[in-house]
Amino acid sequence: MITSILKNSLFFTVMMCVCIVHGQRFSKKIEGRVYSKDADVAATHISNINANKGTIADAKGFFTITAKLNDTLMFSAVQYKRKLVVVTLEALQGDLLLVPLEPSLTQLDEVVVTPYNLSGDLNRDVAKIKIEPVVTSTTLGLPNAYVKVKTQNERKLFEADNGKFVSFGRYSLDSLFEPVISINLHKILNRITGRTQKLKKYVAIDQEIALLKSIRNKFPDSVYVNDLKIPKETIHDFLNFCEADANFDEVLASDDVLKLWRFFLTKSVLYRKANNLK
Repeated sequence: MITSILKNSLFFTVMMCVCIVHGQRFSKKIEGRVYSKDADVAATHISNINANKGTIADAKGFFTITAKLNDTLMFSAVQYKRKLVVVTLEALQGDLLLVPLEPSLTQLDEVVVTPYNLSGDLNRDVAKIKIEPVVTSTTLGLPNAYVKVKTQNERKLFEADNGKFVSFGRYSLDSLFEPVISINLHKILNRITGRTQKLKKYVAIDQEIALLKSIRNKFPDSVYVNDLKIPKETIHDFLNFCEADANFDEVLASDDVLKLWRFFLTKSVLYRKANNLK
């Protein structure tokens, strides 16, 4: 009987070691929920620091994230204190990981804010401001973070011109090559009727509008009106005027706000002169 007990103990010990080694080497999807009695927990960021991946809790605080034994999960939200949780064997084997969150602020003292020591002179202040990287789906490494959402016209163009004109051959279930010719009549007809070319023009127009909109949003309208002396109703025309300059693409590619501002200063003088604006 003692021998049987020793064998059972040895078997149990070996199985525990196997489970621990398995948990250390292999990842598993952990289902969990963040909660707080004080406020909403929706959109709480959950990051696996070791794997450099993350996810976001849904409206009720539920989340799913891949982790392995001893990985560290970081929970963060604007209204809560940042929390670190080390993945244990119990967390890997359990049904639901519950994580309570604590509010980060209860009451603010009276403060006087003077950010960046700004002078009010835009030419001087732009060079002083340094914007820290923001937390986005890309920086968190979320799935499909790098997938660009297509516009309506881009989706139509993809549907109209997707695939090859002619495809040759295919393999059957028994891996035998069957000589088959497949003709993409849909794509051919769209090319012949001119629908594809028309959609390409629409996509190009959409891209130009989006570009000018993003450039305009780099500065508030008051800057164009008060500093550049460009009437509000002609700001879009002024940006088209700037886009015609041969150096415009180079200025945008530099991603330098100060360089763009100086470029606008120079072009605003020429624009006002060409349009008889004071």
